[in-house]
Amino acid sequence: MATKEEYEEIYNELIGFVPPRIQHRINVGLECDPQLLDMVEKIREHAMYPTSMDTKTAQMILFGILLSHVAPASEYHGRAAMRAGATKKELHDVAGLAFLFRGLPAFNLAAEILNKIFDEKDPKKATEAA
Repeated sequence: MATKEEYEEIYNELIGFVPPRIQHRINVGLECDPQLLDMVEKIREHAMYPTSMDTKTAQMILFGILLSHVAPASEYHGRAAMRAGATKKELHDVAGLAFLFRGLPAFNLAAEILNKIFDEKDPKKATEAA
């Protein structure tokens, strides 16, 4: 079993910080069922880094999927894609694809996220304030 710091390391590397819900999942998992937490994190890590594509591509796909659900977590995958080299234009193009199937709510969320993540100075503070 991994430690809290070991579980958090992959999020810090991918996004730059550990989102609050992830912190809660790790804390409660370590307290209640470390074995289940370990299984969940291993499956998540395996799926998050497919061998057929690079991290940037995988994160752009996840950004689009989550936008189509108008899910707040799309921000974290937009950040991860940006950290992996995606441009604002590339992520905007992904938002256009999400628009085709989810409409204006997804496109509006994407615009909010893109302006936030590409224009802010301290991503952790901006996310904590949200």
